[in-house]
Amino acid sequence: MRVALSGWFWDRPETGSGQYLRYLTAALAEVAPGSQFVVLTPTPAAPEIACAPNVEFAVVPGKRTHLAKVWWEQVSLPRAARTCGADLLHIPYWAPPVRAALPTVVTVHDLIPLLLKPYRGGPLVRLYTAFVRAASPRATLLLTDSEASRRDIIDHLNVSLDRVQTVYLAVDEAYSDLSGLPRPDRSDEVQPGYVLYLGGFDVRKNVRGVCAAFVRVVQAVPDARLVIAGKLPAVDSEFAPDPRRLVQEAGIPEGRVHFMDFVPEFAKPALYRQARAFIFPSIYEGFGLPPLEALACGTPVVSSNASSLPEVVGDAGILVNPADVVGMANALIRLLIDDTFHAELRQRALRQVARFSWEKTARETYAAYQQAMKVQSSEL
Repeated sequence: MRVALSGWFWDRPETGSGQYLRYLTAALAEVAPGSQFVVLTPTPAAPEIACAPNVEFAVVPGKRTHLAKVWWEQVSLPRAARTCGADLLHIPYWAPPVRAALPTVVTVHDLIPLLLKPYRGGPLVRLYTAFVRAASPRATLLLTDSEASRRDIIDHLNVSLDRVQTVYLAVDEAYSDLSGLPRPDRSDEVQPGYVLYLGGFDVRKNVRGVCAAFVRVVQAVPDARLVIAGKLPAVDSEFAPDPRRLVQEAGIPEGRVHFMDFVPEFAKPALYRQARAFIFPSIYEGFGLPPLEALACGTPVVSSNASSLPEVVGDAGILVNPADVVGMANALIRLLIDDTFHAELRQRALRQVARFSWEKTARETYAAYQQAMKVQSSEL
């Protein structure tokens, strides 16, 4: 089989879509060595990226503007996929072409722009969301990251049950390598044993809830420390509130919170491993990679019982309502002071993360390709 993949996000590995594309492509090349995978990118792929012999790249010129992106996805990409002799086209993010003239698999990671009002954006974003929503039933098969997202897709995209499949994501093997405990960058700034939040600061991430819970933690455990990591918002806004302001408003004592700005991928495993607990009370996630990264590092997780997160965390963490500040605080306090419970959750974490691997993701994705080929043939 010759598979064309949209590489629009290939040169943006800092994004979830970019990471998914890169990890999936590498894993597909391993699990299906007899197939050829062609990544179609709007600009030349980064030359330092080493790929398997059955992965090739082709440039389909495209500009990084809203209208140019739509033209690239709807016209240039499907045309290039046919020209390169692909048997199937996979778009690894929510951008189904209206007409592709070959079997098309689309990965819909989540429906955040459709379901959450603060994420609907301006007129152009809303128009784009309406367009891809209308085009989604035309895809041969839709993949998504969780059963929670699958239910959302079936409820909101007018797609039949048999055309939506859940294929879980995974994390890099570096997170599961517990053979050593290298210290993170700037290790002199933070000592092990902290509560860690690592992620974005947009409103659904519920960092306000983290701060409100941690002020209660400090009252019970005076030497508790919170590390907040991630690129801070450029502007303090309702959509992306500055966590420094949230810390002050919550009344957390000075010196109890350490801010660590952007953390490169290579430094993240050590940051997780040296945390006593990881907190991630997000209101909505299509999957939720940060909790899985923490679990892979053996770090107990306190997360929310919303959307996909129970599927990711399982019994390896403590799940609370994202609005339950007291529940979050109590969970963190127990992990900080109860060594036996902490050790139990650590063991559960390592068992839970064993359910996820990029090899499994790739095998299930390739099986979906084969199914899409059969579906297309039966409809001709």
